[in-house]
Amino acid sequence: MGRDFSRKKIDSSRESGGFCALPWSVIDSPAYQSLSHPARSLLIEFARQYVRDNNGRLLASRAYLAERGWNSSDVIHRAKNELLKAGFIHEMVKGQRPNKASWYAITWYTLDKIKGYDFGTAENFQRGAYRRNTPLCPSSGTERRQTVPSRGTGAQSI
Repeated sequence: MGRDFSRKKIDSSRESGGFCALPWSVIDSPAYQSLSHPARSLLIEFARQYVRDNNGRLLASRAYLAERGWNSSDVIHRAKNELLKAGFIHEMVKGQRPNKASWYAITWYTLDKIKGYDFGTAENFQRGAYRRNTPLCPSSGTERRQTVPSRGTGAQSI
């Protein structure tokens, strides 16, 4: 006796509608841990756009993100650059004024074959590029510092 696929199983344990997935390997990575809050929020916006066959055509334009509550072009620009540098997204098409938006791909999924990528961008796409980043390092560096009392090492008179 086979399974009856004609009946849809209703999952009452969660809200209806789609969802976006951020794998634990992404969230637990040192690169993600070092992201600013705006960059993490923008990464969720990219994950929200992904729907199976559009990785490589995700948007971060001011016009698109304004509908989602993003009000500052500067914050979007800084967060986008941070995600590019950390390897979480890859730019597939460079936008041009007046009305051509840049396209991006998230790197924890494979790149979808979509017509219109800029020359060479598909060949340079690296899945999991965020993993290539070096581990976190203290801002003061890794050299060993000597610990001394706040008043120095000289003898104190009582």
